Amino acid sequence: MNYRAEYEAKRMSAEQIAAQVQNDWVLGMDSSAGQTPVLMRALADRARKNELKNVKVHTLLDVYPMDFFADNSLFGKLTDVAWFSGGGSRRAVNGGYGDVIPNYYRDVPGLIRELYDYDAFFVSVSPMDRHGYFSLATVCSYSPAMMEKARRIYLEVNDQQPRAVCGAQIHISQVTGLLELSQPLPVMPPTKIDAVSEQIGGLIAERIDDGSCIQLGIGAIPDAVGAALKQKHDLGIHTELFTDSMVELIECGAVNNSKKQIHRFQSVTTFAYGSQRIYDYLDDNPGIALLPVDYVNDPNVICKNDRMISINAALEVDLWGQVCAESVGTRHMSGTGGQVDYVRGACQSKGGKSFIAFSSTAKNDTISKIKSTLTPGAVITTSKNDVDYIVTEYGVAHLRGEPLSKRAERLIAIAHPNFRDELRFEAKKRGILI
Repeated sequence: MNYRAEYEAKRMSAEQIAAQVQNDWVLGMDSSAGQTPVLMRALADRARKNELKNVKVHTLLDVYPMDFFADNSLFGKLTDVAWFSGGGSRRAVNGGYGDVIPNYYRDVPGLIRELYDYDAFFVSVSPMDRHGYFSLATVCSYSPAMMEKARRIYLEVNDQQPRAVCGAQIHISQVTGLLELSQPLPVMPPTKIDAVSEQIGGLIAERIDDGSCIQLGIGAIPDAVGAALKQKHDLGIHTELFTDSMVELIECGAVNNSKKQIHRFQSVTTFAYGSQRIYDYLDDNPGIALLPVDYVNDPNVICKNDRMISINAALEVDLWGQVCAESVGTRHMSGTGGQVDYVRGACQSKGGKSFIAFSSTAKNDTISKIKSTLTPGAVITTSKNDVDYIVTEYGVAHLRGEPLSKRAERLIAIAHPNFRDELRFEAKKRGILI
């Protein structure tokens, strides 16, 4: 077949693609750099002209400043529904003009297949190869499920997207319409590793053996852990998100994936986001496998790798060990994401460990993040039954399998010194310390 002729026949402008969207449609996008800001802008223009109503757009970890996150006048016309919030979606949800779907990230493809029909799926891809295939570049995540359930598929074909040779693909025969563009991918501002993050990173790295398999998140603490792991040997990667610190670990030789029990000699992830360095490293690299999240984040898959290490963050933790990582009181911040997936997978792994790490205080040492009780309205992300290690700059508290009184003692010991007496008083008053 003449794939190039089919390609040319499906080329459209952003306005032509937007004109095909109708009232009451449900649209889907995947994560971060896989999203389609140009096409979304064209849809927002139609909505402002009152040409659309009740169109919902499912997103995850938004990184582009798209109109329906900032303009509440689009609510009811073009409305975001987030599987996990980035900055724009967070603003929309807290402003009352966006919605959110509580979930474990591993479950999203199954929920899509069971509950949703998409009128269209929008995705940013790398240019078509000679066989008629486009790479979904930086994401796999739940894109395969959305493509199965979508009646139409629209592409932003961006020549600055990397070609992921071990990632999701889409064929020109599946495509309804496409837009060509050349646009830099979104990059995350570099994090600054401060003294507290460096201290926490060192405490965690001390407890990671050579030959371990790691999962890291985004932020100063995961970056600090990555920096502290550069002296390790034979590490592996099985992670939800592929980050800059992982590229550094591979390039310095600390990661070679040689000791993994599954996907040996490959780093496994479900999406990549960070600096341009990540996108360049991903391009045509068979050492990076981007696979669907219902596989990558399945605890029963994660635990197949021995010495699995998960490192995630929290906003606050109470004396039971309940972890809030997605709200500040009632204020929505993000979502559960894959934290629980990796806490459980690591704890089920032979020799595995799960770390929840954070600085001990907020707002210039005026608020303790270790609390007697969580802030009213706080959403529990990781339960007291799942939590393993809690880490602050003051030490490491092992909680899994320990009684409440010992949990409280260990958490108070790693709280900021200014709050330890108050926490101890509250714990005794509640009968926690015995």
